[in-house]
Amino acid sequence: MSMRLSTAAAGFLLLAGIGAAAAQDVVIEPEQETVIREYVKKEPLASVKIPGVELNIGSTLPETVELHEVPNTKYRYVVVDNRTVVVDPGTRKIIKVIE
Repeated sequence: MSMRLSTAAAGFLLLAGIGAAAAQDVVIEPEQETVIREYVKKEPLASVKIPGVELNIGSTLPETVELHEVPNTKYRYVVVDNRTVVVDPGTRKIIKVIE
């Protein structure tokens, strides 16, 4: 009986951890995503290379990478390896990769 309870408790904790991680993900509202996409089309940047950084959501960009403002949003962007990357300027974490 205690083995079943321990397994159930472990499963619950695992699911709770997954939920907590998902809660930390930044979700861009559709309206803001449209603003960002339109702005980066109008204001293209030269692509930069950042050795050792994978372009995944949650990856952190080094302080040496210049982030560019997107008016009317709280986010910044940069073009890395010809891919537009939307970044939370407070954490420098990638929140969206626009293909």
